[in-house]
Amino acid sequence: MSINLSKGQKVKVGKTNVTVGLGWTPNEGTGKTFDLDCSVFLLNGSRMIPTEQDFVFYNNKVSPDGAVTHSGDNLTGAGDGDDEQVIVDITKLKEDVKEILFVVTINDCATKGQNFGQVKDAYIRIIDNATGTEIMKYDLGEDFSIETAIEFGKLYEKDGEWKFDATGVGFNEELAFFVSKYATAQVVR
Repeated sequence: MSINLSKGQKVKVGKTNVTVGLGWTPNEGTGKTFDLDCSVFLLNGSRMIPTEQDFVFYNNKVSPDGAVTHSGDNLTGAGDGDDEQVIVDITKLKEDVKEILFVVTINDCATKGQNFGQVKDAYIRIIDNATGTEIMKYDLGEDFSIETAIEFGKLYEKDGEWKFDATGVGFNEELAFFVSKYATAQVVR
């Protein structure tokens, strides 16, 4: 049975091979296409990406250890089901990875004048790959009206267990902000 999460709620994942699905639908009547992008940051204990390959997104679809695989870029959000998916095999993660952060940004938001107030039905969910069963889901609701980026949630290790935190933190930023926020000095050179 799937757990419906609330903002800030933390739960044990209890699985080692999962798919993280993200979905959204542009509001009708905007007359614009929306290109939302899911990006994944594999963070060490200092909450930094050790190398640029530890930043997984539509142009770098697989982490160096093969633990994280991105499905690719959905340019419109059209259709039913997940718009983008990330497969995570925790057993393959490098030992120094302690957190997997999922961020969704609106591509070219400033030029297009777009924000999450023009998006509905945004969610993040986790599926057990062994059974295909949804084990938890976090609906973002209408919490974000002017934001252009959201830290949807994170998988993190604590005391040898992997948990999920439904963070739901909004920002008025683009993807470059998160890259510089989580990159070590050698990555941004």
